[in-house]
Amino acid sequence: MPPEPPARPAAGGGRSSRLLKLLFFTLVVRPVVLVVLGLNVRRRERLRTPGPAIVVANHNSHLDTLVLMTLFPLRQLAEVRPVAAADYFLSKRWLAWFALEVIGIVPLSRTVRAGDADPLAECVRHLGDGGILILYPEGSRGDPERLAAFQGGVAHLARRCPEVPVVPVFLHGAGKSLPRGEALLVPFICDVFVGESLVWAGDRRAFMTGLDGAIRALAAEGGFPPWE
Repeated sequence: MPPEPPARPAAGGGRSSRLLKLLFFTLVVRPVVLVVLGLNVRRRERLRTPGPAIVVANHNSHLDTLVLMTLFPLRQLAEVRPVAAADYFLSKRWLAWFALEVIGIVPLSRTVRAGDADPLAECVRHLGDGGILILYPEGSRGDPERLAAFQGGVAHLARRCPEVPVVPVFLHGAGKSLPRGEALLVPFICDVFVGESLVWAGDRRAFMTGLDGAIRALAAEGGFPPWE
């Protein structure tokens, strides 16, 4: 059995966690993302709003989360928490500590059985506290620069928090810089396209169709050729 992970912090973490997060993003993440990679962001202002909000993006690389979190002002960083797979990020003690205390993930179980605790409880609580969540409806990192089918978990969250705006984002380039299974960072400019926010209107299928269409429209806006 894997070692028992450390206790999960409250939304936003304690003072030490907030300080670690601020230092890590100021001294490590921002220089790497802004200088080594470089960003081309369209309509960044759509993310520069107070929470609560759910940012929904495609997912090809661990860099996706770091890129998205650099788009927010440092003063807002403690409020921004990515939703991440508990079975992956809590599987090793050192990784669990880093993911929870430094990045500030909201761990989410990808398998739910009868009698399990509410898997969305911490997400709902963070949004209720005025926080911002980053969520990837593809579920896991896919092939570089290819969109996969969206899973419906984001619709369940939107249904429970219907007043919270859902902001679609399309990322391009991070999957080339650090694709799944690779440890060596290759510099590629990352393009970020931010769409208009969506809201829950009472129908799951319509919501998912609208979200999928919004992200695919953002992808088409870039006019990027297929990555081979």
